[in-house]
Amino acid sequence: MREIIFDTETTGLSPDEGHRMVEIGCIEMVGRIATGRTFHAYFNPQMPMPPEAERVHGLADVFLADKPLFGARAEDLLTFLGDAQLVAHNAGFDMRFLNAELGRVGAGPIAMTRVVDTVAMARSKFPGSPASLDALCKRFGVDRSHRVLHGALLDAELLAQVYIELTGGRQIGLGLSEEISEASPGGARLHLVPSTPRPHRLPRPFAPTAEELAAHADFIAKIEQPLWLSAR
Repeated sequence: MREIIFDTETTGLSPDEGHRMVEIGCIEMVGRIATGRTFHAYFNPQMPMPPEAERVHGLADVFLADKPLFGARAEDLLTFLGDAQLVAHNAGFDMRFLNAELGRVGAGPIAMTRVVDTVAMARSKFPGSPASLDALCKRFGVDRSHRVLHGALLDAELLAQVYIELTGGRQIGLGLSEEISEASPGGARLHLVPSTPRPHRLPRPFAPTAEELAAHADFIAKIEQPLWLSAR
């Protein structure tokens, strides 16, 4: 099954108040294994960045000034998403912004029935425990030391690892490598890479030989008053 793990960064908390999406990062997984394909874009929100939002993700007006409007990348994004299942952390937040941007360019909304919310998954699996991305990274031993600020692609990569753990355990195909992104104001980020193929090994035989069976029977015969006989 093809799945897209994604995250967004925004100018605020609600598109109903006029706030806009300024970044989206998507990771493609097939059969819960990262393929190495990603979609990442920044957008000019056509509004000043509130200081409280900039403190979260570090995306300033000067950085976003020359970035394209959402409409310029909407078709590319929808092509990348295709009909895949979408996975997001606190998915309602991201989907409200994504559908608001799609609505502005005349595209239809994406149904929430296509979306898996990892916050809901975590709360169901670990009732009463913190369900933030940082808390789940800590629970599952996912390295987040490089996460100084929020970033859509970086957070999607972390979420991909958390999602693997929430759905049954780490896959061999999920690896990490350092990569420098010139487009990112933060500089270094992590990138999911495919696994290295491993050689096939034939199963090793563990059945006892005839000589070993005979030696075992001889040893048993020499035991006086064995416990397994007195218990009958």
